[in-house]
Amino acid sequence: MSELIVQAEKLTKVYKLFAEEITAVNSIDLEIASGEFIAIMGPSGSGKTTLLDMIGCLDSVTSGRLEILGTDVSKLSESRLVNIRRGKIGFIFQDFSLLPTLTALENVRLASYFAGNSQKTNNFSVFLEKVGLGHRINHLPKQLSGGEKQRVAIARALATQPRFLIADEPTGHLDMENSQEILNVFQQLNQEENLTIIVATHDQKVGSQTHRIIHLQDGKIIPS
Repeated sequence: MSELIVQAEKLTKVYKLFAEEITAVNSIDLEIASGEFIAIMGPSGSGKTTLLDMIGCLDSVTSGRLEILGTDVSKLSESRLVNIRRGKIGFIFQDFSLLPTLTALENVRLASYFAGNSQKTNNFSVFLEKVGLGHRINHLPKQLSGGEKQRVAIARALATQPRFLIADEPTGHLDMENSQEILNVFQQLNQEENLTIIVATHDQKVGSQTHRIIHLQDGKIIPS
């Protein structure tokens, strides 16, 4: 039986806006096993990013239970959450979030340093080679295409040696060709390294290339 990466029971997130309460995620039950490639899909405002943020320990849980890699994170302090997301989770965002004054290789090395992994390897170019950018390691972000920037972002996430990857609209700023390149990288990492990948997207073409789609609407999981 595969290890459970995510186990949620009645997971709920409520935001307070002045006197109003907004339920972004509403009593969700969810399991994601090791080695899965999952898409979380739904329209804007459906709760995709909020759910992803809780799974990534970037946002707190209002109620319910959430286990990440067997640890109940529902009531953990911020310092404990930092340790989990720094040591076990790789993040990829829509806007790439690369430091513009650093080369591709330096962006990857810096991520490894902050994750506490910089002493484990001196060959940071291996992470760029995994995403097909071994020939671009000394290029600055401004010298790279949008697809190449996102592949650097994936390499940066891999350098933290995560147990799983979280990607929030990773193809949102890319054209069809570059979007497919990113999906090819994800599929290769999933198939060859058994890396668990969770992607939030509104793009049906992205979802169709994953193992399973979780559909959200108004903060709830709905039948496919």
